[in-house]
Amino acid sequence: MKNIFKAKETANIISRINQLTPNTASLWSKMDVAQMMAHCNVTYEMIYTDKHPKPNTVKTFLLKTFVKKAVVGNNPYPKNGRTAPQFLISAQKEFEKEKNDLVGYITKTQKLGETHFNNKESHSFGKLTSNEWNNMLYKHLDHHLNQFGV
Repeated sequence: MKNIFKAKETANIISRINQLTPNTASLWSKMDVAQMMAHCNVTYEMIYTDKHPKPNTVKTFLLKTFVKKAVVGNNPYPKNGRTAPQFLISAQKEFEKEKNDLVGYITKTQKLGETHFNNKESHSFGKLTSNEWNNMLYKHLDHHLNQFGV
């Protein structure tokens, strides 16, 4: 897995994002490109804002038990996989705003670095290692950028 905390990989991801246009078509799924970036922003909103409520104790237990491995593990996400309700984006989104937000979040994460994220509490899975954070962040971005052919 490439390391999203490394400047080279961050630059590569941002370069791929910069290849997107408001008209870039999805190779699978129903989301348009602005919705996809808004969807990717949810992960970072959970890290950096209080926009999304934390799951209750029961839901957290279920997420840790049944979902965590798929999200933070090394295996790529399948096409058209299920997603949590807060990640479902059905409203129209503004391309440039979502793009700027996403690039800003990616840059901030890279600058904070692996040490900042090691054993940092995640919104849904409890404390994660920097490797688990990397896997979750990198493979989610890579999955959706591949979805739009970049």
